[in-house]
Amino acid sequence: MSVEEPPRADPEALLAAAEREARGQLRIFLGAAPGVGKTYAMLNAARAARTGGRDVVAGIIETHGRAETQALVEGLEMLPRKAIAYRGRLVPEFDLEAALARRPSLLLVDEYAHSNVEGSRHPKRWQDVQEILAAGIDVWTTLNIQHVESLNDVVQRITGVRVRETVPDTALQKADEIILVDLPSDELIKRLADGKVYVEDTATRAVQSFFKPSNLTALRELALRRVAARVDSDLVERMQGSAIEGPWAAGERLLVCVGPDGTAERVVREAKRLADLMDASWFAVTVERPGHVMASRDRARLDAGMRLAETLGAETRALVASDLPGELLRFARFENVTQIIIGKARRRGPFGSLRRSLADALVRASDGIAVHVVTAEAREAGPGMGWRSRLPPAGPISGFLAAGLGVAGATLIGLLLTRVVALPNVSMLYLLAVLLPALLHGVWPAIFASGLSFLAYNFFFIDPVETFTVARPHELLALMVFLIVAVIISAIAGRAREQARLAARRMRSTRRLYDFTRKLSALPDEARVAEAAVVELHATLGRASVILLAREGSLAIAAAWPPEDRLDTASMTAANWAFERGEAAGAGTGTLPTAPWLFRPLGGTDGGRRIGVIGIEHDGAGTPLDTEIEGLLGTLVEQTAAALLRTMLSAEVTRVRTAAETERVRNILLASISHDFRTPLASILGAATSLIDYGPNIPAEARQDLLIQMRDEAENLDLMVRNLLSMTRLEAGALDLRRDWVDVVELMNRAVAAVKKRGATQRLVVTAAPDLPLVQADPSLMDQALGNVVANAVRYAGREARIGLSATVIDGQMVIAVTDDGPGIPADTLPHVFEKFVRAPRAAGDGGDGSGLGLAITRGIVEAHGGSVSARSPAPGQRSGTRIALRLPLGPEAPTEEKA
Repeated sequence: MSVEEPPRADPEALLAAAEREARGQLRIFLGAAPGVGKTYAMLNAARAARTGGRDVVAGIIETHGRAETQALVEGLEMLPRKAIAYRGRLVPEFDLEAALARRPSLLLVDEYAHSNVEGSRHPKRWQDVQEILAAGIDVWTTLNIQHVESLNDVVQRITGVRVRETVPDTALQKADEIILVDLPSDELIKRLADGKVYVEDTATRAVQSFFKPSNLTALRELALRRVAARVDSDLVERMQGSAIEGPWAAGERLLVCVGPDGTAERVVREAKRLADLMDASWFAVTVERPGHVMASRDRARLDAGMRLAETLGAETRALVASDLPGELLRFARFENVTQIIIGKARRRGPFGSLRRSLADALVRASDGIAVHVVTAEAREAGPGMGWRSRLPPAGPISGFLAAGLGVAGATLIGLLLTRVVALPNVSMLYLLAVLLPALLHGVWPAIFASGLSFLAYNFFFIDPVETFTVARPHELLALMVFLIVAVIISAIAGRAREQARLAARRMRSTRRLYDFTRKLSALPDEARVAEAAVVELHATLGRASVILLAREGSLAIAAAWPPEDRLDTASMTAANWAFERGEAAGAGTGTLPTAPWLFRPLGGTDGGRRIGVIGIEHDGAGTPLDTEIEGLLGTLVEQTAAALLRTMLSAEVTRVRTAAETERVRNILLASISHDFRTPLASILGAATSLIDYGPNIPAEARQDLLIQMRDEAENLDLMVRNLLSMTRLEAGALDLRRDWVDVVELMNRAVAAVKKRGATQRLVVTAAPDLPLVQADPSLMDQALGNVVANAVRYAGREARIGLSATVIDGQMVIAVTDDGPGIPADTLPHVFEKFVRAPRAAGDGGDGSGLGLAITRGIVEAHGGSVSARSPAPGQRSGTRIALRLPLGPEAPTEEKA
């Protein structure tokens, strides 16, 4: 017997619940009309919550002079209003900053749909509420049903009044609880008559217009339906989140087709209402023909409709296809859409009823998919919905002049040819005169050429010539066919030209984007990436651009084009908002729209790291960015953010590696010093202890040996300390050269004497070429450099080895070589022998100190003199051994030893 797997909660429902827990809770008191008692109910509930021990603060309450409401405000803590200067007077508004600073448990904010005065942080009060909720503060607010964006058109048709202050449906959907405050229509009208809603004159006008019984009943139904839909949605979400199974039927999915006509916003709102009634997800789709150039007015309508759909909660898509009905149906079937909503414009012109519209085509082909057709009203159709809106612009006058010259040329050529030979059809010349303007200048010049060709062909080549009269019927037919063919050719060629031009422009944009991405990927640091990005944005969008990056907790300008070193206060406020919230702010947005710049965050998508913002200057005319430019801007912003993150991560990796290497070197140095200092210190300590404890009893010769041992070990320690100090100076670039003329032979002899003094048993031989010049160098540093090499040979070559020191002049350089016949340097160690802390595996150290610094210091000293060092193993001419050569430059007049 199998055990059934227990039902599991829906992850999306759990995530939604977790997101609600992370922010403040929103309760909306929803009413069908003003005066039903929303504020009264909210204040009553707030007083009860305060009695229960909750910290309740009234952010802003609009009493409208109602005594009952004012009485409930008494005793509640009220935030003082903020006075904002507007048109020469101070307007009291809700103080958002004070509310965030006070941070109560519950904040009362009346009139959710209120429009803030210009100069406020947000243009709408519901945006203030969203910021308060994000800060973790619970909010109670009030709203009338006529202020819901998707119901705006319905309310206008019911009441005849267009409501200007609206709340997007997405803001309404974020409410955690909606409480319906209802009042029968008769009772509300009685309250109006008693002056409890408006003053007497205002109440009388309201009853005669807005507050009609039929209007109030319809508004009550809208409010009840909206609350019922919300209750049903909450029920489903709670069941899914609690893993409660039920008979889930396949849900409805809606698709609204948004076009560039006046019905766009109305169709979107209709789709939103249907989606809410069916509790269905919905798409807003626009389909553009490839190569079609949309007029600026049509583009603005289309963008407005798509933005409204996105605000109302639709998933927006932009499609490209020549077959509009086919592409819409393909998308609908792919996304399992059950209903399509489309607008149908009023047909104009004498042949308007004969043209098949998109709605007709969808109805014919949409098997199994319901199609809702929203017809346009007269005022919505407006200009630009007929065939004229689909024609391309006329273009400059030069195209028409070129078309006229082309027809004149064809006429002249035809007249000359007909005098020489009998041409059966001169019209082919005119077709060529039509085709060339179409390819070079577009449709309208080609149509103009078609008309001129028609007239010229008739006037000069059809009997009777030099008149516009046609004598024979078949010639009239041929002339009409010529005109039709010429117009069709001009239209096809002109459209092909436009499509080729658009394809070339898109190819250039794609190529430019590719080059921009490749260029960013090759730039090594964030400063150059930011500079390249703002230059590209300025060239692409034609607007000033700026990038601000986070620096020590604040934003600073990293690059700007044209160059800019500061922004005004409003712009910096918008930039900081976009950076902190990860949302667009500034011109053209709902946050600080009066700022002259539009700012978008860099990075931060999907919980990633946010590194700064990118700003685009407003054009001053209030023109929003169209959909194509928005998409291009989004791509450029994403590429810039990725490149900046790459450079920052690369810099961080380099810093981490440097820190790790520094730590490794420090550990090696400490280990070497602690080990190699311990040996001479132990000898010194032992000898000193013996002299102190047994001094009188130690023979004089033995006492002398102990003192010599102490001196030698002290000199050894001194050499190690000098090597460490020299390496420190070399790395800091603070090595001070005190040049003097140095005898190289004496230099080698001093090095040999030093190692013999420390007990070297090897056979050391010094050879030098005759008449060696003197070298200009620092004597003490060169003693240290050569001494390290000789001591290294003594340590590694073996006790019976032969070590030779030689000096000669080769190619204008003094070459001092130290050669031994010892075992040599291992092949894997030889390339790194002059690096720090490199030591042979079979010895304790090099250069007499065992820390692996001797040869590295030698290289640093020689290179500081302008020379070089090299190592070979085995030595030249030998089967083993090592040869280390020091090359020092000679001056132009280096004196010889005899001259010196």
